[in-house]
Amino acid sequence: MPVKMIFLGVVGLMAMRRRDQAVEAQAPDPVVASHVDRLALKSAPINPEWVLAGNPVARAADHSQSSDEAGVTALWDCTAGEFRWFFHWDETVIIQEGEVQVTAEDGSVRVLRAGDIAYFRHGTWSTWKIDSYVRKIAFLRKPFPEPLATLFKIRNAMRQKSFAALSG
Repeated sequence: MPVKMIFLGVVGLMAMRRRDQAVEAQAPDPVVASHVDRLALKSAPINPEWVLAGNPVARAADHSQSSDEAGVTALWDCTAGEFRWFFHWDETVIIQEGEVQVTAEDGSVRVLRAGDIAYFRHGTWSTWKIDSYVRKIAFLRKPFPEPLATLFKIRNAMRQKSFAALSG
């Protein structure tokens, strides 16, 4: 009986080790790096119903995706034209080259140039006017479902009250 127990223990340890090695083999790289010039941009047509002027030609390349699939980093570029854009996800962009005039739903206008960072809230529209060319890096994040987002807001409010009580 003790020999069987030892044998089963060894077999169990070997199975766990194989499972751990398989998990490690499937684990995503801890660092995903690439130069923007090495990312293969592919056609990413703008919805024709959104185009207001010109014939903008857009391309995109995925760089990376979070393991929970709630975050994506991508490269995007576009030629001259004017179009409306709907943001399905929260999006932070860094303009790398060129410029774009962005008009928000409230009518406010901003010109984004190389080096500028901008944030676009999910569920919003904006109008993009590109005179020549623009290239951006985009960081996209799926918003939490509303019930979960509400729980986070409550948690954050409670944390702020606790911090205020401690520092007051």
